[in-house]
Amino acid sequence: MIEDPRARGGSADRFGFSWHIFHEILPEHHEQFLHWSAALPRHIWRGARFLDAGCGSGRNSHWAMIEGAAGGIAIDLDDRSLAVARANLKRHPSIEVRRQSIYDIPEENVFDIAFSIGVIHHLEEPEAAIRRLVQATRPGGHVLIWVYGKENMAWLVRFFDPVRRTLFGRMPLRMVYHLSLYVTALVWVALRFGFGRIAYYRLLRRLSFPHLRVIVFDQMIPRIANYWPRDTVEKMLSGAGLKDIQLVFANEMSWSGSGRKPLLQEP
Repeated sequence: MIEDPRARGGSADRFGFSWHIFHEILPEHHEQFLHWSAALPRHIWRGARFLDAGCGSGRNSHWAMIEGAAGGIAIDLDDRSLAVARANLKRHPSIEVRRQSIYDIPEENVFDIAFSIGVIHHLEEPEAAIRRLVQATRPGGHVLIWVYGKENMAWLVRFFDPVRRTLFGRMPLRMVYHLSLYVTALVWVALRFGFGRIAYYRLLRRLSFPHLRVIVFDQMIPRIANYWPRDTVEKMLSGAGLKDIQLVFANEMSWSGSGRKPLLQEP
């Protein structure tokens, strides 16, 4: 397959490095999945055929199955991510793991749920990606995304994100991985001294040091990272033709957003 040139502006290769290192599916990831998918009622997963666009290690497909999904397709671009996803999802034979760009999803009107968790905000053309998810969803089905919010993230947008854009996002990954140890140590100490009062920081305080390092490293490596306010997320979903938009402020720092694809007779 010829890789979509738009994907090169994103970070699939950099996250592939991360998933190769941090490949385990942990029990605490289930709680994260429930936060990230909070805009979609849990019963919608039962018996659903899904598309997981940007599957990474496959952990969100795994938790979708635990929530009762029937199976589906998990796609990503990086071969390291795909190898980890295939290993993690071997226990779910009804899931196909496929190398594919989100921009090139061929299915139309097929899936009960098309979701993309932690991916859309790293893309060069996020609106085009959401339209592809809508195209792949059957009429009456649902599209779900989880993206970084701008609310409560002013310090990160103002101070950390410029460093990520100009330095970490351009550095060799092994060097960033090494530096992530020291950044994580600073975050760990700050959290222990009470830094941050919102739900997200309360969650981080409960994590082990290795798990916290995964999160810090993932913040350091992308070439593109957008932090969107509620109105922007809502406009992207409604602009793609979705109805009944639902938005949940996940952990008081990000947006879980869902919408229903109209039935054919709906305006």
